Amino acid sequence: MKICPRCQKTYADDNLNFCLDDGTMLVQAGNASPETVMMNQPRMTEPQPTIASQNISQPTPWGAPPQYAAAPKKSSKAWLWVVGILGLVVILCGGGFGILALIVSMDNSTANNSAKPSPSNSRTVANTSSSPGNDEKANVESVDLSQWVKEFSAYGITEFTNGEFVMSSKQKGFYYVLVAPDEYSTAGANTRVTLRNVQNAASTLGYGLVFHSNPTPLTQDYALLIDTVKKRYRVVRHEPQKEIAMVTWTNTPIIKEGSQENTLEAKDKGDSTDLYINGQMITTVKNSNAYKKGVPGLYSGDAVKIAFKNLEIRK
Repeated sequence: MKICPRCQKTYADDNLNFCLDDGTMLVQAGNASPETVMMNQPRMTEPQPTIASQNISQPTPWGAPPQYAAAPKKSSKAWLWVVGILGLVVILCGGGFGILALIVSMDNSTANNSAKPSPSNSRTVANTSSSPGNDEKANVESVDLSQWVKEFSAYGITEFTNGEFVMSSKQKGFYYVLVAPDEYSTAGANTRVTLRNVQNAASTLGYGLVFHSNPTPLTQDYALLIDTVKKRYRVVRHEPQKEIAMVTWTNTPIIKEGSQENTLEAKDKGDSTDLYINGQMITTVKNSNAYKKGVPGLYSGDAVKIAFKNLEIRK
């Protein structure tokens, strides 16, 4: 005998396999529990529409952290329009010319950057034993040039060897200037230095003594420069990014040629300064462009190595 597990209708014909009422497979009567009914999953007749605004990752294995995909952002090119418009405005207003002029000025041989030594330079003040003659000063303040050596500079080279401070610019057509800290004032003083052209190299810019300088180099100062190869001198003053000739190149037999030592001196007279080479006065400049209580400094041009010593301020 067989029985329908759904409607419990019994059939005596053992050859019958399905219920005549509901089509369920018949089982032998007396089984304790019916077999598990497998229900067919409904077929999807239409695929689900993709929702573009959602970014759902694939299911991850148990225990693994979920991974989320972020929708890529479209790069905005609005900034290109802004830069272009600003650039056009700058050019129309003359800004483009200003930028070009700055580049030309920086490439000019008289527009070199400089460096300032550390204000930790030691000072030595002494009283000369002999009585000063004429305008000679009794108190001598020596600047320790060994403290001016810089480990690195993009514009110049410095070293201290055998009691001499050697410096040069790194490129021809440029000059390198170092000045003392603000406690070394040249106002009312005689400022002097001894120098020599180490390799007797030619220089179109010269090398020499800076005086009445702003403690920030090449901002406001004067400079007495010589060229031992051609035995000539000139005097210049500086403004930011500008070198102005006060006395053009002038030949003189006073200058010692080759690599011999020459002494340059600037004697401040209040409203003017007398300039000397090897003890002989060569010219006088007005102090109208001098920096008040300015400091001394050193100048070397055209990548020529110049050795300096005995930088002194006499008061």
